[in-house]
Amino acid sequence: MKYTLRQLDVFLAVAHYQNVSKAAESLSMSQSACSSALKDLEQQYDIQLFDRAGKRLQTNETGRRLRPHAEALITQARELEKELLQRNQAGQITVGATLTIGNYLCVGLIKEFVKKEPQAQVKLEVANTTSIANKLLNFDIDIGMIEGEINHPDLQMLPWLDDELVCFCAHDHPLAKQGTLSREDILQTPWILREHGSGTRQVFERGMHNLLPNLNILLELEHTEAIKRAVEAGMGISCLSKIALADALKRKSLAALKTPGHNFQRKLYLVVHKHKYRSAGIQHWLDLCQSET
Repeated sequence: MKYTLRQLDVFLAVAHYQNVSKAAESLSMSQSACSSALKDLEQQYDIQLFDRAGKRLQTNETGRRLRPHAEALITQARELEKELLQRNQAGQITVGATLTIGNYLCVGLIKEFVKKEPQAQVKLEVANTTSIANKLLNFDIDIGMIEGEINHPDLQMLPWLDDELVCFCAHDHPLAKQGTLSREDILQTPWILREHGSGTRQVFERGMHNLLPNLNILLELEHTEAIKRAVEAGMGISCLSKIALADALKRKSLAALKTPGHNFQRKLYLVVHKHKYRSAGIQHWLDLCQSET
């Protein structure tokens, strides 16, 4: 075996940062040592892993093909070291969740996970579906938990929970007494929606596809709580997950609105990179989520 794990570490760091200096800093190496390790790896196999443009390095076709295998091998090597030191305890995992899941479901899951794995650590990153997909593809996170749908050959979608979006208004809005949105209401009333790239926006647009070009979209916000506050203030109506609305509807600060003829049902998914090595921690998290279905 000609390559070393250190060389693979360097290759992966450079692929991540697209810069030798930043890669060296992340590995606590000198820039010259980092460059030398990458050069040795390429020369040993007579290959080029990056296209170089000034100080920026982008993985070429060969680099992209080898990166998932290198990621899996390095993860397995680290997992082996952990098992040698700690047997089969779960270590740290990084979970990326979309806003509804991250804000309303993940705390309970983390509590159960840590209860079962006292030595484990969970890092949670909350972003929209598009960002979670990019983080998975770049190996920045271990597991994705999303509200939208992703079609990518390197990502595996695992159906998780059923969910549904609900249209709503402030409790004192004129539409609250009516309880149902007519076609005219949908077209004339200002909407406050999640941003493009979010799973919630994706499902909303699919449900409103026949009316979409004519909607009166007043605001696009990235946070569900901000949307609820804006609706409570009477600025317009919106459409969010029933999970995010449960407490507000129970308190009657918001009122649900029926939308006959519009389907807002959806699936929540767990997502993993197909070439990502499933460590004990990753597998335990997936098992926990599936048991909570």
